Amino acid sequence: MLTTTARPGGTIRPATAADLPALARLCADHAAYERAGAEAVPADLAARLEPALFSAHPKAWCLVVDHDGELTGYACYSREFSTWQATDYVHLDCLFVTEAHRGGGWGRALLDAVTDAAAALGAAEVQWQTPDWNTDAIRFYHRTGAQARPRVRFSLATRPRDQRPGPHRT
Repeated sequence: MLTTTARPGGTIRPATAADLPALARLCADHAAYERAGAEAVPADLAARLEPALFSAHPKAWCLVVDHDGELTGYACYSREFSTWQATDYVHLDCLFVTEAHRGGGWGRALLDAVTDAAAALGAAEVQWQTPDWNTDAIRFYHRTGAQARPRVRFSLATRPRDQRPGPHRT
């Protein structure tokens, strides 16, 4: 399903366990770019990603841009299910190319590779989000033919019911 794609100046290929330290650094760079804060990426990210990406039944997959052994971009994705459509789709969790390599077609090549992998998984589409202030990414995604869908993204930490804020219902 995940294949290697050679392009002038580099290769897009599936990540390997040996890539995890460099991948964790790219994730930290991505989080900094998206203004997520230093706490967004845990110090042990590489160790935490290993079972998620490389177990017998991975939770996600990752493609990397490799320029002669230096990773300069990545895309991570997972298979999800749409209740409304009663079909699988792929959630593109992250797509990032380092600043020095932007504008060289690597973002589009990564997105194409994820779309191909999604099709191989039997997914009907790829879905993702980007911060509303990231106008460069929004322009890029529009140029690919992607359609924006207005949404507000929420996050809620899990913890015991008696430790949650607000009124408790039993």
